[in-house]
Amino acid sequence: MTAIDTRNLKRDSLFLLAEIRLDGATSAVQAKVRNLSNSGMMIDGGLIAERGQRLVVSLRQVGEVAGKVAWKQNGKIGIAFDDEIDAAAARTKLYSGESEAPRYSRPAVAPRSDQWSVRKL
Repeated sequence: MTAIDTRNLKRDSLFLLAEIRLDGATSAVQAKVRNLSNSGMMIDGGLIAERGQRLVVSLRQVGEVAGKVAWKQNGKIGIAFDDEIDAAAARTKLYSGESEAPRYSRPAVAPRSDQWSVRKL
């Protein structure tokens, strides 16, 4: 599949952070993920890499994915994954779905009545 062909693949614009480790490097660099598809992603900032350079991307809810730098332009870098991923997994919510904050994190407020009494928890 050529670079022109991949422009038609579904991709999502989002904002999340990924850890990227260049091939042979011992430390990872954090970069902002600007869009993500099953076959690749575009990142912004912090990474100094050349076209064709191998790397490993660590995405939350997905894990580590190997790939290479497909293009670079104006501080943005396109990464092509070796194997397709489930891009939707990176967008899944990390919270339990409860409608309100846990009791220990709610602010303490006075009761809404004229009579002051001990608030039952």
